[in-house]
Amino acid sequence: MIETLQQRVNNDPGLVRRGRYLTTSFLLEIGTTPWMISIFEGRIVAVTQGPFVMPSSSFALRASEEEWRKFWSRRPPPGSNDLMALIKRRTLKAEGNLQVFMAHLRYFKEALAKLREGATA
Repeated sequence: MIETLQQRVNNDPGLVRRGRYLTTSFLLEIGTTPWMISIFEGRIVAVTQGPFVMPSSSFALRASEEEWRKFWSRRPPPGSNDLMALIKRRTLKAEGNLQVFMAHLRYFKEALAKLREGATA
């Protein structure tokens, strides 16, 4: 499923435009599986599954498979419907250079929501 993130984000011109000043790589951990996501000017250029020896990323978002499954469900329950709600509940750990994450928060929220069941590609 995470493999479709690149296509889903890049097919949304509004989202790509919103991220036009964003160039970074970040680590997304789904349980014990790490994924490196590279973004250049709002377009996702690579989604690579780990393990990685020494990953270089701006920041990392880490949560259990169960929490991501709830977040990506068609109608997420309260507290699982938003990245900030997951952080507030302490089920999502955001680590690293959070300035990049917070400066482009709406982009990351919308990009990761593209993986929800029934979301348009």
